Parts: sequence; structure tokens; C-alpha cells
Amino acid sequence: MLKLNLPEFDHKISKKEDKLYIFDVVRKKYILLLPEEWVRQHFLHYLINQIHIPASHIRLEHSHVYNQTDKRSDILVFGNACPVLIVECKAPHVAIDDEVTHQIGYYNATMQLPYLAITNGIKHCYFKKEMEGYNQIGELPGWEEMA
Repeated sequence: MLKLNLPEFDHKISKKEDKLYIFDVVRKKYILLLPEEWVRQHFLHYLINQIHIPASHIRLEHSHVYNQTDKRSDILVFGNACPVLIVECKAPHVAIDDEVTHQIGYYNATMQLPYLAITNGIKHCYFKKEMEGYNQIGELPGWEEMA
């Protein structure tokens, strides 16, 4: 798989019927290893190991409704029972552009979370909610500040 702009981690890969699967420490099962999943697993381990978010505060493929349509967020982080961060993961070949930025904005329209993140594993964009709206920030804060 492609080397990403995220810390490496000790991943477990399994092969079944010519398909690769990666072990997900949050869902505690093997997931089909597609390019977007490779990014999600790297970012998930970044959140756990570098930002120090407890795995018990992370939900993957979390369902929510926007404009009467079911949507799924790639990664949703909860602090004190309330969501505080939503992460949209894209495959490495997908550009982080206005369309992707608008997508996470739509997902967040009803939740109004304090932090947003978008990543394709190579480029990462982080946003923090301020009085006037969301401002791009250089990196995510640590878990203590986020929660």
C-alpha cells in the first residue's frame, strides 16, 4: 500500500479469497482494505497514539441524517458524551478541494461540532469553530483541549 503522510503503526493484514483485510482496533474486526480504509486506519491510529483520544470515544461509520438523507461520517470523536470532531477520509488519489470541504460542512450542518478534519492521507485540513464560523488551523489540539 501507498506510504502516507501519517505515522506508521503496527497494522495486521489478512488475506481471504485474494482480498486484503486490515484489523480495525475500534470495531475489533477485519475490514476490507480499500485505499480509503488504508487512510482511515492510519488517521485512526494517529488520533489514538498522537492526539491521545481513547478508542472508546471514537465511532466509525457513524450514521446521522442531513436533509432527510442518511449519511455516514468516517470518524466521529465523542468527548463527555457529545461529538467534538468529525473526520472525512478520502483515498490518497482524491484531491482535498472545495467539493470535499463542502461535503464535511454538509455532514456537520446539523451537529455544529467544534472541530472538523479532512484527510486523504497525504494532505490534512483541520478546522475549528469560532464565533464567525470555521477557521482553518494548522493541527488538531490534544485530547485534553478537544474534550
